[in-house]
Amino acid sequence: MHEETRIVRGSLSEAVAGEPLHDGPVFAAPFHTPGTFAEGTYSYARSGNPTWTHLERSIAAMESGESGPEAKALIFPSGMAAVMTVFGTLLRPGDVLVAPSDAYFLARVLSQDYFAKIGVTVRQLPTAEMRPDSAAMRETLNGAKLLLLETPSNPGMDLCDISELCEAAHAVGTLVAVDNTTATPLGQKPLVLGADISVASDTKAMTGHSDLLLGHVAVHDTALYGSMLQWRTMTGSIVGPMEAWLAQRSLVTLPLRLERMCANAQRIAEFLTTRDEISQVHYPGLKTHAGHAIAVRQMRCFGPVLSFVLRDQAAAESFLAGAALLTIATSFGGATTTAERRARWGSDAVAEGFIRMSVGVENAEDLIADIKQALERIR
Repeated sequence: MHEETRIVRGSLSEAVAGEPLHDGPVFAAPFHTPGTFAEGTYSYARSGNPTWTHLERSIAAMESGESGPEAKALIFPSGMAAVMTVFGTLLRPGDVLVAPSDAYFLARVLSQDYFAKIGVTVRQLPTAEMRPDSAAMRETLNGAKLLLLETPSNPGMDLCDISELCEAAHAVGTLVAVDNTTATPLGQKPLVLGADISVASDTKAMTGHSDLLLGHVAVHDTALYGSMLQWRTMTGSIVGPMEAWLAQRSLVTLPLRLERMCANAQRIAEFLTTRDEISQVHYPGLKTHAGHAIAVRQMRCFGPVLSFVLRDQAAAESFLAGAALLTIATSFGGATTTAERRARWGSDAVAEGFIRMSVGVENAEDLIADIKQALERIR
């Protein structure tokens, strides 16, 4: 069965005569627990909720391959809550974390401003330099407890080879977590490629309507799953049932949304390479991209996010102001095309004219025509 079919059919409830096709959200804090409590049933909503379970099973099925072990997933109220669970479950004073220097900025802040201060050593390399044949990579991995990868990186769209890095990390006893937010598990499967942990912000393309905060972690290892479940229960890092239900409903359209968004992004990236106003275009689907061969090996599609560089801040701001179909907003992965000048936040090592664009599901010809006229305004 194709994955798109599994995703759509996975939203259905059990086929009981007279019952609705789709389960609704279960609103409860305590549940009935008469007599001796039976393991696997629900007792108190901080520990579990049927609506969470439904969504987690759907996400786990997406993270799993056609063969091999089934993944186990846990949902969280944001992508950062999911990242914090990975770090908080695994890292203790004296441990070593290896992370990309160009990873999502709050993941970097969390590692440096919290975990480094409690005694975790944080070592960093740019994503593009994370190669197992590199002496710098081997030295950086030495003695590490956890290797965090983000591929494609945000916002630079650099790539690294998940399979090769997992093999190198596992050879020295290092666990590997992959931030898979940009690709989603429909576009790239870190666990199938050898990672121990797949983590993502499902606020982005997974739910895709820019109206939910959500994250998830997926693993194969039962003990690791149990530790992360315990962390979630103890810290109360939980999702409301309404949000979980809305996310479940949104997953049904992910195959359609992602296919359209990626096709649009490819066309726009190719168009941008023809424009003199732009000095660089970063998109894994371009054959000129330094990581294109890696993307072809490990990605099913190249994602909805691309970036490009205009000459300076003024040019970038003029472009954004002149584009009628580009909504200026942070975040990415929504059905609406958005863009922003990333240097305005001061958190990424990018040029002043660097634009990150998240391509939506609008008509590609309309988007390209609008981008063209906005570019012509800055000459």
